Amino acid sequence: MSHPVASETTPLIADTNAQDVDINVISSDSRHDVLLKITATMFSFAILGIFTASTGVMLPPLTKHYSLTDIQVSTLFLVVPVGYILSASTNSLVHSNLGQRGVAIIGPLLQVASAVIVALHPKQFGVIVAGWAIMSMGAGLIDGSWCAFAAGMGDKANRVSGFLHGSYSVGASAGPFIVSAMMANGVEWWIWYWIMTGVAVLQLLILLIAFRHSDAHTYHLNRQASSLSITSIQTAKFSPNAMFAYPALWISALYFLMYVGNETAISGWIVSFMTRARHASPYISGISSSGYWGGMTLGRLALGPVTDRIGARTGAIVYLCFAILLQLIFALVHSAIASVVLMTLLGFSMGPLFPSGVVVLTQLLPHEMHVNAVSFVSSLGQVGGAALPFGIGAVVDTLGIGVFRWVILIFSVVSLGMWCLFAGLRPKADAEESSGDHIAESAES
Repeated sequence: MSHPVASETTPLIADTNAQDVDINVISSDSRHDVLLKITATMFSFAILGIFTASTGVMLPPLTKHYSLTDIQVSTLFLVVPVGYILSASTNSLVHSNLGQRGVAIIGPLLQVASAVIVALHPKQFGVIVAGWAIMSMGAGLIDGSWCAFAAGMGDKANRVSGFLHGSYSVGASAGPFIVSAMMANGVEWWIWYWIMTGVAVLQLLILLIAFRHSDAHTYHLNRQASSLSITSIQTAKFSPNAMFAYPALWISALYFLMYVGNETAISGWIVSFMTRARHASPYISGISSSGYWGGMTLGRLALGPVTDRIGARTGAIVYLCFAILLQLIFALVHSAIASVVLMTLLGFSMGPLFPSGVVVLTQLLPHEMHVNAVSFVSSLGQVGGAALPFGIGAVVDTLGIGVFRWVILIFSVVSLGMWCLFAGLRPKADAEESSGDHIAESAES
């Protein structure tokens, strides 16, 4: 099946796959519905950010409460990709049978269940690990679904993805700050998860209102309409395994594995590193994590229009080079206050890297593969997000916490190499057109 694909500055599809109307007709009501869905998914990603970023702040109190070693508490990172892989394998099934409304219900319910398990602070740490696994299942379902939703926003894909991931960063920056402040005032760590239980319930209500009409029937109609607008033929059915034939999927998966691993390692270990290596107070250590995510929030919001102008491929190379420079300075400068500033700038430069990867991937694949492909690469990204932080925990037991700063620097360099390979790929239609032009020029000469 041939399909025209978009360049970095043209729409990915004729219109968003979230609409409940004809693909060529956009009424004021439909625009209102899409705006409501964007707002709801932004709130959902903010909650996802709070859940995720709180892990790093929770490592010290969990270690103390359950008398754990660094490598034992690092098992929390290992269960995250398990949940993501399970959710990726069921994401297409949920969409096909329940539509986006199914994601809006199941994802938050899994987060509610996990928050209750952790809030009960059971005697066995293994139960906490199980709660983390359930939490990651909800996160994977929400992550893959809403990323694909944002990436289908036409010529606003970079901007909407930036807002979505910016919201994640808002939650990720607020979470460590609030948790650190609570525990500094003597509040027990498990109280935080009772609060998150209520927040997850609120998320459920908001998403259910926004996606109340997005059932399975609507999902199939929109997918068919989008396919018709792209290919001019009816392609409502496709093989889920067809996406594995695209090199773009595998190269992007390697990039996400490296990048997400690095991002998770920074978020997961920066508090412990600042406390034990830079001898910062618990409050300053928490601020370093909040600064990192706060910088990422600003980067995703402020650099979205810049990325739209220069293109995601070029933009990500610039951002990664700047991130590598900042990490080198962070490794060499030992001041706690300077470290907080550098972490904030690092987050700013890394802000657009994940959404840019999603946007470029959707430019290289047919529309009907977007949900499955984004879920797949997000899941592999979480494998990196588990392996690297767990690996750091294992190495720290032997070499000390100081290795943290060098590991994240190395992985940023590797991420840059992976991105250069990924960004060098061209859509099949563009490659064929370029080859045809080259042959024509040779014939003329």
